[in-house]
Amino acid sequence: MLRYIIKKILYGLLLMLGVVTLVFFLFTVLPSDPARMMMGQRSDLETEEAIRKEMGLDLPIGVQYLAYLNDVSPISWHKTQDTESFFYLDDNDYHYVRILPMRKSAIVLKAPYLRRSYQSKRPVGEIIAEAFPKTVLLAVVSIVFALIVGIFIGIICALRKGTWFDHLALVLSTLGMSVPSFFAAILLAWIFAYLLSDITGLSMFGSLYTVDDYGAGQYLDLKNLILPAITLGIRPLSVVVELTKNSLLDVLSQDYIRTAKAKGLKKGAIITKHALKNALNPVITAISGWLAGLLAGAVFVEYIFDWKGMGVVIVDALDKYDFPVVMGSLLYVSIILIIINILCDIIYGWLDPRVSLN
Repeated sequence: MLRYIIKKILYGLLLMLGVVTLVFFLFTVLPSDPARMMMGQRSDLETEEAIRKEMGLDLPIGVQYLAYLNDVSPISWHKTQDTESFFYLDDNDYHYVRILPMRKSAIVLKAPYLRRSYQSKRPVGEIIAEAFPKTVLLAVVSIVFALIVGIFIGIICALRKGTWFDHLALVLSTLGMSVPSFFAAILLAWIFAYLLSDITGLSMFGSLYTVDDYGAGQYLDLKNLILPAITLGIRPLSVVVELTKNSLLDVLSQDYIRTAKAKGLKKGAIITKHALKNALNPVITAISGWLAGLLAGAVFVEYIFDWKGMGVVIVDALDKYDFPVVMGSLLYVSIILIIINILCDIIYGWLDPRVSLN
């Protein structure tokens, strides 16, 4: 088991290195000039050259790549005296602990440094820290919605197999799995926040916090979470309905269920105390994988509903050519997905030892 865990961690680290490399070279070769974008119309050649030097853009591409790896790595090497060096350990940029001091340099343990935004000059880590929790909240609420509604509908479909309700649920589930999230977002926003807005009270746009019209600051506005969460939860909901139905039908045909019926137990008790627990195993397995996917798929939904999460941050940064924000956001989301997949693989290996032998 230990060998299996080490192998998965090493695969994850190699994958992280590949993601960092791909993101760096993808945005480095783009035909853009960060110095000119930062200066705008006030740009002049002398200032542009100073900015390029400060950002390390005058260095060879290989040195820039090593510097970027050094910045995003939690363990890195830095110079401590040469303030002109691009590898200088600047207290304003790095939050670190020295683990191996040297004469003119040091190896430090630090939080990954994702550089600064071209537009706002703020650290990219701070921008992500503000937006990412809202994306996580949206993904978690979507999963909870899919589980509660999907399991309930799946149970009814299993108990009323072959009825009009079962056939209708099958049609809607197939439709839900095939409709792209961005299309579902536009459709739901048009129906419930435009055509039926007087009845639902929902808005087409809005984030977790809304600015008070009377200048009293911001207030929590949870109703803005409803449409994005439902939109993002439609596809996993469809999967949960089918998995719950098929798994429950399989469990209800087992011998121990027939024994429970022969003992005279009520149908509700058989479902809740005996059948449902075993029937939910494949549902939980599928949902653990869906959570990672929802963090990535939330980008389109957030932008359509103007939910101030990672989606809006990434799209706005792309629109302004703010590449450090885009690169940092992509790295952050990718590494979170990799970590989730590694943890899922380790949990599967622990639950089923046969997996760890492969």
